[in-house]
Amino acid sequence: MKWNTSLTIAILSAFLMGLATAPISIWWLAWVALAPLWVMTVKTRSMKPAIVWGIVYHGFALHWITGLHPLMWLGMSWITSVSVVAFAWAFITLWGAVCTGVWAWVLARVPGNAIARVITGTALWCGLEWMRQWSALDWTTLAYTQSPHNLIVLHLGRISGVLTVTAAIVAVNGLIAEAWLARSKRLIGSAITLFVILHLIGFGLFQSSIVQSSEAKLTAGIVQGNIPTREKLFSEGLKQALNRYSSGYRSLADQGADFVVTPEGALPFLWQGENLRNAVNQAIVEKRVLALLGTFVPEGTRYTQSLIAVAPDGSTIARYNKIKLVPLGEYLPFEKLLGGLIGRLSPIQSFLVPGDFKQQFEAPFGRIAIGICFDSAFSEVFRKQVANDAQFLITASNLDPYSTVLMAQHEAHDVIRAIETDRWAVRVTNTGYSGIVDPHGRVKWRSQNNQYVIHADTIYRQQTQTLYVKWGNWLTPILLGMSAVLFFISRNQR
Repeated sequence: MKWNTSLTIAILSAFLMGLATAPISIWWLAWVALAPLWVMTVKTRSMKPAIVWGIVYHGFALHWITGLHPLMWLGMSWITSVSVVAFAWAFITLWGAVCTGVWAWVLARVPGNAIARVITGTALWCGLEWMRQWSALDWTTLAYTQSPHNLIVLHLGRISGVLTVTAAIVAVNGLIAEAWLARSKRLIGSAITLFVILHLIGFGLFQSSIVQSSEAKLTAGIVQGNIPTREKLFSEGLKQALNRYSSGYRSLADQGADFVVTPEGALPFLWQGENLRNAVNQAIVEKRVLALLGTFVPEGTRYTQSLIAVAPDGSTIARYNKIKLVPLGEYLPFEKLLGGLIGRLSPIQSFLVPGDFKQQFEAPFGRIAIGICFDSAFSEVFRKQVANDAQFLITASNLDPYSTVLMAQHEAHDVIRAIETDRWAVRVTNTGYSGIVDPHGRVKWRSQNNQYVIHADTIYRQQTQTLYVKWGNWLTPILLGMSAVLFFISRNQR
């Protein structure tokens, strides 16, 4: 196959996969878009088309990163701002492309028949996504191409997490590709059969009932402040933030909210000392409704990005520290090497420290599973908390200054988290989309973007635990084990 031909096919295949992601969300494309790359990989035995595929897919899905520019308000020059943003976009794109290249290199060398290649290709893709989930950087799992519209197949996540959906997509694509390579009607029939069976299983899980008893009922209050970070860091913007969050809290307390949540970094100062005597704290003492505030908390000589629970008397009774910090934005990888080259983008003049996976957030009405912004892309952050009896989810995010593309993709991740844990999710952001998601992934309410919004809505505490919550991602190790067995059997036969 000529290089120009394989390059064109790789770009087209990746572009189609990109169209499956939110907000375009042509989700069904994901079930065929990987097949051309699979065919080229087996035919050419080259990883180059896969690397091109990875660059196009991840780069296209993540193009919202460019919305971070301009950063001149942080004191950067125009060229420095462009360089920092371009580096961030390229870094995460190339990380995904390298993983795709490794997948192709191994797949091209898999001995055995078509079914062995499908099992191995599926296992390897899931294994690489699993590795990315435990790394500092992940966002573009194939599974999120199905969110928020193909809720039926997303329910496979209740079996073994988000990688169950990824495995389904890769396996169907692999069968289609192998059918093309072998000109086999039997294999194309297998692909169609597998697609149907997977959706029937998901449909069965989708039919489970949601507990909505009066004892489990809570009224959640959301304040979407809509104050850009570049304004909030200065006196007038900070004054506006305190006014909006205090007045929004008061209004929601008067509406009967059991608790009120603000976004990540809503109060962009350290929660200590003089800063405790602010308008928001005064409103809490006056109205006596639990408040969950996004702010910063000292941690040794550094700081944490935190969501704290403030009791009616003004004391802090619970705290969650963001676990998955954003590279370059909230900390510097290889700090000693890069510290003098790249300025950080966080509003606090010190690098942040990550929270611990063992955190538990105990509220007066029960445990809550918390995630802050980037945490939403990592299933394990929420699984561990729900396994420890968290009864619903809250994600607090600051998506300024990004476009509605990121807002839609962020919502897509939170929809998956709600489904795989069987929990209601409360989403509160600075600029949109804030929302309420039920345990089946249905968005019950979504805010308008780039508007100041307050909203009170009903959610329910859940006690159930899905197979994924109990056992974690057990499917990927089994698939990798099956691949290893098939490899040794094939090798011995040869």
